[in-house]
Amino acid sequence: MKEKIHPQYYAAKAHCVCGKTYEIGSTEKDLKLDICSNCHPLFTGKEKMMDIEGRVQKFKKKYAGVKVSTTKRKSKTKKKKKSAKK
Repeated sequence: MKEKIHPQYYAAKAHCVCGKTYEIGSTEKDLKLDICSNCHPLFTGKEKMMDIEGRVQKFKKKYAGVKVSTTKRKSKTKKKKKSAKK
């Protein structure tokens, strides 16, 4: 390895907002975390379901006030007449 091109590696302390402190290796001496394995919902089992509505219910709710036209549109392609062969 080339010398003097790599950053200094420290035994750092990572502080989470929940109060838990971890000792890790990093190029920074002190780290502040927003979330860790101690407070993350996936690891704690306190996962909340944010999406309780299904796709169809969301669609109906979103387009509840929209008026739908019931008139049929004319087809742009012409239909070929069948020749009467017997």
